[in-house]
Amino acid sequence: MSFPQAHPARERTACPEAAARLEPPDGILGHPFERIPCIRPGFPNLFRRADHWAVNPRIRSRYAQVQEPKTMNPAECGLLVLLSILWGSAFFFVGVAVVELPPLTVALVRVGLASMMLLGLMLILGHSLPRSLSGWIPFLVMGLLNNALPFSFLNTGQTLISVGLASIINGMTPLFTALVMASFREERLTLRRVAGVLLGVVGIMLISLQDMAAGDARLLGIGLCLAGALSYGFAALWGRRHLMDVPPLKTATCQLLSSTLIMAAVVALVESPWTLPMPGMQTWLALIALALFGTALAYVVFFEILARAGASNVMLVTLLIPVTALLLGNLFLAEPIFVHEIAGAAVIGLGLLFIDGRLPRKLANAARLRRWRD
Repeated sequence: MSFPQAHPARERTACPEAAARLEPPDGILGHPFERIPCIRPGFPNLFRRADHWAVNPRIRSRYAQVQEPKTMNPAECGLLVLLSILWGSAFFFVGVAVVELPPLTVALVRVGLASMMLLGLMLILGHSLPRSLSGWIPFLVMGLLNNALPFSFLNTGQTLISVGLASIINGMTPLFTALVMASFREERLTLRRVAGVLLGVVGIMLISLQDMAAGDARLLGIGLCLAGALSYGFAALWGRRHLMDVPPLKTATCQLLSSTLIMAAVVALVESPWTLPMPGMQTWLALIALALFGTALAYVVFFEILARAGASNVMLVTLLIPVTALLLGNLFLAEPIFVHEIAGAAVIGLGLLFIDGRLPRKLANAARLRRWRD
């Protein structure tokens, strides 16, 4: 793999703000293909044309030092809460839809409607669709790993377990991502990451211990949701290796179009939805809301937070999603909330804080401060 020269970075983009940030502070390095958005006033920053995205040409080390996560301002915190509501409500809408429709059909309608919603916006902003099969292959794989497989696993799992429990298990995604990245030598598996993964395993055991003892079918639902979270981990690996230089709106749209084709073929063979009775209005509203709010709008908000606050901050949404899903499932679907599920969610959340790194750093800084005072 060849890298561009280091110093002509400012000539590689027409955006002065982005070019100025291509030179990282001394001793602080980022990923070799870190996308650097041009941050200008206005919402959302996702709505920038393709030439507003630059590639950091200076960074060559695979194992680079990590910058301290940015402290979020109130607007960014509000966006994070909004994203947790959007993605948490997606579990609720799926729970409503799978009552009348098979899980794979729900996944097909979700990606199909969302891709149509984003396609027009992508074309308006000057992005173009790939013109060759080789250009589509990265998006086909991403659509399989990031949409088709996880949506199918999670939707099927939600026919066996509650909305809230599915969202809690989905919170294992960052933990699986850390393992996948370390296995393929993309990131180091540091001590704090190992601790986070182990805490996640303990949390899943707390959640599923009662079902293991009873041999309940819920155990299969838990396994399916874990498979969906693992698929997201492989999607992160594929995106880092093959899609880092692609504008995020184009990535989201093309992967949804690709997953629509994949799911259409699978659903036609497995579920034959044209033989099913017409679902009621409640199911149609849930499907539309799932595509609009839980998928299309959620992608926009996700990339906005990513551009404003960075990846470490946007990952914190996984701590908030189960809260939304548990409340919606309990209020509108009368799903019970069990103490062992809350305990498991708390342990998984603690593991996520270790993966994020801020909690260990704060504890270490506090310990150093105490030693200095003594």
